[in-house]
Amino acid sequence: MVKMESTEEQDRKLVLEFCHLLEKSKQLFNGLRDLPQYGHRQWQAYFGRTFDVYTKLWKFQQQHRMVLDSKYGLKRWQIGEIASKIGQLYYHYYLRTSETNYLNEAYQFYAAIRGRAYYSRAAKEDRPDLMVKKLRYYARFIVVCLLLKKMKLVRELVTELEKQIQDYEPEDHLEWSLVLEEIKGFIKAEAAVAVLHADSNPIILSHSGSGSRLSPLTTPPCERSPHMTLSLQEILIVGSACEQAKFSELTMDMFRMLQTLEREPTESATNPLSMSHGLHGHDASPAASRIPPYGVPGSKGYLENGRHYRDNPHKYLLYKPSISQLLVFLASGFKELPLGGALLLYMSADGCFSTTKHPEDYGYELGGLATSVKRDSVDGGGLSCRGKSYKENHCLYPGDLYPFTRRPMFIIIDSDNSFVFQHIPRYFGQPLVVLMSPQDVPPAFQADVQHHGSLFTLFLHSPLTALCYICNVGDVPIHHWERCQTYVDRFITEASRLVTRCRIDEIEQGIGFIDSSYVQFFGDDFLRTLILRFVFCDVVLRLHRGFRGRHMRPRCEPQLPANELLEHPSLSHIIFQLASALDVRGHFSEGPECD
Repeated sequence: MVKMESTEEQDRKLVLEFCHLLEKSKQLFNGLRDLPQYGHRQWQAYFGRTFDVYTKLWKFQQQHRMVLDSKYGLKRWQIGEIASKIGQLYYHYYLRTSETNYLNEAYQFYAAIRGRAYYSRAAKEDRPDLMVKKLRYYARFIVVCLLLKKMKLVRELVTELEKQIQDYEPEDHLEWSLVLEEIKGFIKAEAAVAVLHADSNPIILSHSGSGSRLSPLTTPPCERSPHMTLSLQEILIVGSACEQAKFSELTMDMFRMLQTLEREPTESATNPLSMSHGLHGHDASPAASRIPPYGVPGSKGYLENGRHYRDNPHKYLLYKPSISQLLVFLASGFKELPLGGALLLYMSADGCFSTTKHPEDYGYELGGLATSVKRDSVDGGGLSCRGKSYKENHCLYPGDLYPFTRRPMFIIIDSDNSFVFQHIPRYFGQPLVVLMSPQDVPPAFQADVQHHGSLFTLFLHSPLTALCYICNVGDVPIHHWERCQTYVDRFITEASRLVTRCRIDEIEQGIGFIDSSYVQFFGDDFLRTLILRFVFCDVVLRLHRGFRGRHMRPRCEPQLPANELLEHPSLSHIIFQLASALDVRGHFSEGPECD
């Protein structure tokens, strides 16, 4: 009898311990939203404590499942909720660190919830809030799968989400229907060109420069020199284009650019958070054996040595920020720059246009970019797209960036008013490069480009996809795609050689062929990729018959040499070969168009 009481007491203590861990985990998780969104160190300790509690909670429910089932009444949806929050933790840690390995961890937990059907009985619980949790889980899982290019699974999840919304009709049914349409629109816009397998089914490529993340196979070659001293450390990606397809505060341009500025995830050791602890016959760990080499997020090893293992530059993602938010995040990135680091600002936005005919101040009198589209609380006026009536306090002007040029800065502007950023002075003598999109596109592309994402960003993300798009090539067999990709690779290699050659000629002959800013940025894999894809974009649009006029081609400041690079015969020749391989030679003229 005493032994029985002792067992019951032990079970009671186990239940109390589980309840304590569960409550503590909820408190810490809810506190995440109060953490500062910028800076590197303010939030790491809190994330560490949160991961620590969830590690204990997850292991605890695995080790004592039988007791929790019988004495606590633990339900499968409750296990699913814990796994879902761990997935959210990993996803938000990915957003804060830019390390794609954490994205894989989030995927593993979300996939386990689906595979083990943790939410399968949610509708029978007669709890509307539980169905909302299930729908939110689907939306989060879809975002993670989109970022990992698991498009087949994305389509399956969208079908399942649609069925859930139709069958159970949540109270906010209309809102969820809008979310569903937003997802469908995003998926449709993302597939600019379909690459077909032998059976004519579309596939998603993860290699050969097809728009995937950077890898050793896709990193452009470079003949390095002592002048290539800078590395990209801080990135600010801003999406404010008001008509563009978006999902979960990611516009299509943001979605493409953030992947362009990341490396492919690496294989890694076993994740302590995911270990199965002898629960034979019960659920094994949701996550597989993938974790970054520096340990569980927030652990001592990570905090001490994280800088040594960073694969990707740190980045912030801002969707339609206010001007004050934008400047605060810029200042934070500026502050965090280490010695030898560079800051990249990418901004996709509608233009704010000035009516000043004879500007004296290029910093503020030529207009700029709309940051957020908001209604004025005083006069009821609003900000319309295409720059008709923007309020000045919601506009980023070139002059707003002057203070940040005290450090090496790389700027990419994708807008119909991009050229106003070509006059930024180098007051502080630091390296500065500005890549600017064309301000106009042929009428045939205007509607699609406005919704499906910018053509310029598509060139920076996937050069071959962009070329196919402007030549009306809707699908390409995989073997043909890979053959065409070899031409793109040849172009990038030759352009890299020409940039290096220009620098050598400058040193040997004293002729200024290329600005030193490009050379200093050229040693960084990401910045070199962007510069060379810009060159590809410029050469292609110069030769394309549909893009006539200077406003339909990109610009850069400082200017890249024309004869020695942008109009070099060897680059034009490769484009003509590529066009012939795609059977679109008729879209291209024999030489650069002259204004």
